[in-house]
Amino acid sequence: MEQQKIRAGIIGVTGYTGGELIRLLLQHPKAELIALFRLSSEEAVPIHKAQPHLRGLTKLDCVPYDEKLLKGIDALFLALPNGVSMELAPKLLEKGIKVIDLSADFRFRNPETYERWYRKTHIAQNLLSEVVYGVPELRREQIRKAFLVANPGCYPISALLALAPLLRRRLIQLDSIIIDSKSGVSGAGRSRLEASYLFTELDEDFRAYGVASHRHIPEMEQEFSDLVGESVRITFTPHLVPMVRGIFTTAYAKLAKPMNLSDVHALYAEDYAKEPFVRVLDIGELPRIKAVVGSNFCDISVVVDERTQRAIVLSVIDNLVKGASGNAVQCFNLMFGLDERTGLWHGGLAP
Repeated sequence: MEQQKIRAGIIGVTGYTGGELIRLLLQHPKAELIALFRLSSEEAVPIHKAQPHLRGLTKLDCVPYDEKLLKGIDALFLALPNGVSMELAPKLLEKGIKVIDLSADFRFRNPETYERWYRKTHIAQNLLSEVVYGVPELRREQIRKAFLVANPGCYPISALLALAPLLRRRLIQLDSIIIDSKSGVSGAGRSRLEASYLFTELDEDFRAYGVASHRHIPEMEQEFSDLVGESVRITFTPHLVPMVRGIFTTAYAKLAKPMNLSDVHALYAEDYAKEPFVRVLDIGELPRIKAVVGSNFCDISVVVDERTQRAIVLSVIDNLVKGASGNAVQCFNLMFGLDERTGLWHGGLAP
């Protein structure tokens, strides 16, 4: 007898992460996508009006969110602006619906940190003790039991996967961590209309932004600190590059004791040997964004500058897949007892 499919819905389907969630869930063999919501009073419209690439793939319309339409839903993905999910999540959980939130609303254990960096009052602080931060490679067993998962930010997940093997063994000097990341412009979201995101401003340009002030800094520091058991502070600089998708993160840290490349590489190979979506490249092989775009993979290369005894770890992800919607589906799989590769086990797009 065929197992009944898990009935899923999405609130917030007009942006890039919402569109990517629809694409992934429509091809998911164990999920049935039954509801597409937007927080608007406008009438229902075919989803291809907002996501033209999905024309003909589903008969579902994008409809205004209404609690009356939640009947029968097992899981809801919230692809909403920061500050909105914390209003909806408590009611959804009361109805027994499992929630995967792609905003920053539930990523911080300390509500004051969220309020300071996001300038919003947190109105669902009572849920923070129940939330699981959704990095399967670090919190797989907790995610399996969770009803509320906070999907990580795209920069943090690339940095966490890059440094976790060294952090958990305390093999790097904690005051030496520098994270340097380059992102495609889709990371800014679909609604950003500033002049700096126009094609004429982006093309053939390369720029830093949010230097020493990006909102993902406290998220990384929280998770790094959790791995080592004491407070960690980092230097983080993000950059915008003229491409649509992808994040290339380079993490630098001074080694706590002399080590050679073979030893460090062996640690990464050991830690990620059974991780389906983390690929540790051979010594001397460097990652390429082109190799992961469209996929849920994270490719990692390790280099040791033996002259300075500095570890240099490079990681690449698709910011809309492993950095957002794909990781959310991976968490969904774990929450419902599925093989976490389900619906995600495919390579990237090439060329």
